[in-house]
Amino acid sequence: MRTDTPGGTLPAREHLLAGTAGPPVLDVVVPVHNEEADLERCVLRLHEHLARTFPYGFRITVADNASTDRTPQVAARLADRLPEVRAHRLEEKGRGRALRTVWSHSDAPVLAYMDVDLSTDLNALLPLVAPLISGHSDLAIGSRLARSSRVVRGPKREFISRAYNLILKSSLAARFSDAQCGFKAIRREVAERLLPMVEDTGWFFDTELLVLAERAGLRIHEVPVDWVDDPDSSVHLVSTATEDLKGVWRVGRALAVGALPLDRLARPFGDDPRDRRLAGVPRGLTRQLVGFCVVGAFSTLLYLLLYSLFRAGTGPQAANAAALLLSAVANTAANRRLTFGVRGRDRVVRHQAQGLVVFGIGLALTSGSLAALDAAAGSPSHGTELAVLIGANLAATVLRFLLFRAWVFPERRSHDGMSSHDDMWGGPRGHDDMPSHDDVRDHDHVRGHESPRRHDDMRYTR
Repeated sequence: MRTDTPGGTLPAREHLLAGTAGPPVLDVVVPVHNEEADLERCVLRLHEHLARTFPYGFRITVADNASTDRTPQVAARLADRLPEVRAHRLEEKGRGRALRTVWSHSDAPVLAYMDVDLSTDLNALLPLVAPLISGHSDLAIGSRLARSSRVVRGPKREFISRAYNLILKSSLAARFSDAQCGFKAIRREVAERLLPMVEDTGWFFDTELLVLAERAGLRIHEVPVDWVDDPDSSVHLVSTATEDLKGVWRVGRALAVGALPLDRLARPFGDDPRDRRLAGVPRGLTRQLVGFCVVGAFSTLLYLLLYSLFRAGTGPQAANAAALLLSAVANTAANRRLTFGVRGRDRVVRHQAQGLVVFGIGLALTSGSLAALDAAAGSPSHGTELAVLIGANLAATVLRFLLFRAWVFPERRSHDGMSSHDDMWGGPRGHDDMPSHDDVRDHDHVRGHESPRRHDDMRYTR
């Protein structure tokens, strides 16, 4: 996984002012491969739309990735004919590679791309880039799965698209609705930091870009689009789906072990309203409470199931101890990752050991409740035992949360005042989740700084 990104945090977002001098505000990249039949018609249509409706300066860059037909000649002719059009030739195939190369060298503050077939209605282009120009958002995507979108496509592509996004939501916890729509934009300063982290050079490029941006806490704006399927699309669904699933596994593994320096995508402290502290409200408390309650609900169900299974072959005290022990290990692991956001293997044994101490306290409460019930009722029914255990577990749960937050996964303050339980995207993360800025500088010093703006491989045609 690539990690050679510039150090430090991102600058605060600012509104981009319209002006006549300097580079254009928007650079729209059209990646193409063997599109000689449709390229000229589509570029002329896009140029006419931008010239008529877009209030800022713009550029259209045709990114030809290893075409073997007359696509390079058509692109060069368009660049000669229209001053706002440029053509760029790459000798290696890959849509992601084409976007990375052109975006990395563009001087426009807002970078976008769209598929050459223009399946997305162009009236969505200005709403797509407007939040980036205003400084409201970092990235913007067109969504065919929004409720107000109007989409015309076959059932096969509809099923594949929805299934793929379901996989992303379940495996990578993605919250954006449509990763594959070929209609996206990004601010240049974000692209400079984010592109070196994106490893894929093909169709998974979009998904990887969005997942990393979302995990880093960047704001992604979604625009409902009108979209008409291109029946002559050259995308090979089976091979593309296979590569996408490999990419999901690779990115998920990297995120799980904390291999990506996502702190380099942080905005300055105080630029995010979630950085503002409220008197008497601990940071991240609401989110941690919600996560702890969800984990606790599933842990309680697991505990009751295990208790019922063990109770069939042993006494109540032994069944309670065994069920509570197994559910406590699962509970600590789930809270470590989901509630308090600690990733990686660092201190996992220590956390489990501390969790077992918390388990011991819970065992004392529940066992004491059972003992008191037995002393009071003699031979209570199974339902009475469960009711008493549920009440005792509720009391133990409150104590468990307080101990988890204050002792097992304590909040740590970094040198910039940011809490290690409150990461850049408003959720908790562990102290070992991301490298510090000192680690980033040491890492760059060892590997050498590779700027995303290299000019030795550029071949533009004007």
